[in-house]
Amino acid sequence: MAITTTDIKYRLSGGSGNSDPLLSLGGVKSSTEVSSTLFDDISSGESATGEDEYRCIYIHNNHGSLTMESTKMWIQSNTPSPDTTVAIGAGTSDINGTEQTVGSEGTAPSGVTFSSPSSEGTAISLGNIPYGQHKAVWVRRTVSEGASAYNSDSFTLRVKCDTAA
Repeated sequence: MAITTTDIKYRLSGGSGNSDPLLSLGGVKSSTEVSSTLFDDISSGESATGEDEYRCIYIHNNHGSLTMESTKMWIQSNTPSPDTTVAIGAGTSDINGTEQTVGSEGTAPSGVTFSSPSSEGTAISLGNIPYGQHKAVWVRRTVSEGASAYNSDSFTLRVKCDTAA
């Protein structure tokens, strides 16, 4: 049976038992899946000065036998707020490796190139992810200086891969 969307899991980082998205700053893959909220609300201080925040998640192949081939990822819908954007970048660790850890949400990971691909044609490449294994991805949220309040600011990531018959 082919890999389906239910076989592709988005997991937090920050330790095997981490369930707090705010602590998803690299390190060991968590057993907790990413919820709809990866970032916290933007405080008045953050909106006044603007800032970049980072999170590390893992794309996990939960299929029982097939490899996710030529895996790619893009931002299906960026934030609706005119004052925030997200960008993504492949982690620096190998497939099934443990990604680097950053000291705080405001610290950029070393060696990660961020972009905002908005379609499959411009997606970032994650390579082949064998069954039961994973690849790290960093997500950067940028808040513009002087950002206005915005309710329900969110974004949607998309992963696509090929599989053997």
